[in-house]
Amino acid sequence: MAVALGGVGVVVPGWPTTVFFIAAASCFARSSPRVERWILGLPKVGRLVADHRAGLGMPRRAKVVAITMIVVAVSASVAFALSAPGWRLAVVALGLAGVLYVGLRVPTRELVVASRSSE
Repeated sequence: MAVALGGVGVVVPGWPTTVFFIAAASCFARSSPRVERWILGLPKVGRLVADHRAGLGMPRRAKVVAITMIVVAVSASVAFALSAPGWRLAVVALGLAGVLYVGLRVPTRELVVASRSSE
């Protein structure tokens, strides 16, 4: 299921991709090492999964894109799809939580690599 959802994210803008492949690789780590290797060998996504496992977090550019997509999706939802104030507030709150989580809790790859090389 996680591979299928990650596959959707490859073609649908705004749909998360890497998080589903991280979950899939985690599931396949014990059940099917062959499929896990396939996921880790995928162009672009495989490296992000491996970086996550190594504690490197996300590249700065990926964080900027993720935060931008959250802001665009929340703004579009509030402006065009939602009319009830309660739903608007809920979507804005969830979007803000996502931005704060990605911005503050997810490590930035370049910073982690720099701090590891200075040790």
